[in-house]
Amino acid sequence: MTVHIGPLAPGHAGEVMTIQRAAYLVEARRYGAWELPPLVETVEEIRKHVESGMPALGAWDGHRLVGSVRGKVDGARMEVARLAVAPDQQGRGLGRRLLEAVCAQAPGEVVWLFTGAESDENLRLYESAGFVKSGEHFDAVGIRCVTLEKKVT
Repeated sequence: MTVHIGPLAPGHAGEVMTIQRAAYLVEARRYGAWELPPLVETVEEIRKHVESGMPALGAWDGHRLVGSVRGKVDGARMEVARLAVAPDQQGRGLGRRLLEAVCAQAPGEVVWLFTGAESDENLRLYESAGFVKSGEHFDAVGIRCVTLEKKVT
């Protein structure tokens, strides 16, 4: 079946949470950090984001949600957040398609995101999609992260 990308609805929140948790377990194992925000985010928090009108997209293979991504708009900038693809669907280009789709919804010139500094696969994806490193920081659970930005207009 062909995977299509489209907007998420509040009723997809449970499926989004399932995909997110499955996808981010790899990162939790890598860093030994089981309290990563995508792993502890609740269905209600996801639902509220989707209802907020901020970008929220899913990838469907037939009726099955196989990936999702959300954007957090702040003025002319947008953070790309919670990019997740079901583990059995990774390597098919779905992450790149979701990333391109959410970037197309940015209201301004710059999109940004962050990922773990040791998450080589993520860094390769983001850099190949035109993102450039713009800084480093430690997140709330003590993981060294890399911030990346991309001009979209």
